[in-house]
Amino acid sequence: MHRVSLIGAPTDIGAGARGASMGPEALRVANLGPILASHGVAVADRGNLSGPANPWQAAQAGYRHLPEVVAWNQAVHAAVAAELALDRLPILLGGDHCLAIGSISAVARHCRTLGRKLRVLWLDAHADFNTAELTPSGNLHGMPVACLCGHGPATLTDLGGLNPALPPSALRSIGIRSVDAGEKRFVHAAGLEVFDMRYIDEMGMRHTMTQALAGLDAQTHLHVSFDVDFLDPDIAPGVGTPVRGGPTYREAQLCMEMIADTGRLGSLDVVELNPALDVRNRTAELAVDLIESLFGKSTLMRD
Repeated sequence: MHRVSLIGAPTDIGAGARGASMGPEALRVANLGPILASHGVAVADRGNLSGPANPWQAAQAGYRHLPEVVAWNQAVHAAVAAELALDRLPILLGGDHCLAIGSISAVARHCRTLGRKLRVLWLDAHADFNTAELTPSGNLHGMPVACLCGHGPATLTDLGGLNPALPPSALRSIGIRSVDAGEKRFVHAAGLEVFDMRYIDEMGMRHTMTQALAGLDAQTHLHVSFDVDFLDPDIAPGVGTPVRGGPTYREAQLCMEMIADTGRLGSLDVVELNPALDVRNRTAELAVDLIESLFGKSTLMRD
């Protein structure tokens, strides 16, 4: 039986639009905890972390709000590490995607301690592989993958005690359809494995997920970093950076069900839900529906 801990991180400190700070509460309003509990999951809601307010300032030296982003990520790192040490599955309720730096660096440290392999699935419309030199905005929610791979300020790249926290080979980016020009070259040079929407269109979600999950074994910890803008905005309007042409409801369900089938899920981020841009909490309810599938909801009993 899964033992899950919900960790709220109510901040939009790394984003270019305000409102992701309300994401954790929207997920709770959509009954995330009780719905998981209905599947036999032991759920503990740890409440919300606290951190600095969003000063809403211009970028300095290529980064917006770097000290505040560092403070939030330190809090996330500590909270996720504490739950992993208790042999619980942490679900980070964001908040914007910069928080994955703290979450995943804690998971990577945990895996190193236990001698386990780590696979990270990055479900997102964006590659999030920008740097201070490449970013058009300075928003740190566009940089977490780069930071985790060692490209960024030391206050973030060193967060988990080892720089880089991850080799690019540990990552699989899925659903990508918006990459800045300089970032595109950097993704290619780094050798990131990216299953963009063209790949999904041509090969299908089943083949995509088979490839992304290939090589998992009993010694692999699987972390899913689920940016809600992964989904097509026609079904998930409540995000700050929507990009048309994302996975449909059924494609997203298949993605989650195939992850659940591995039995390897060890930690989860749910980020970039922006209730200020949503319609009657529809996007939060969809996110909860998909998370439910990650924990074994299926139409039929399957062997």
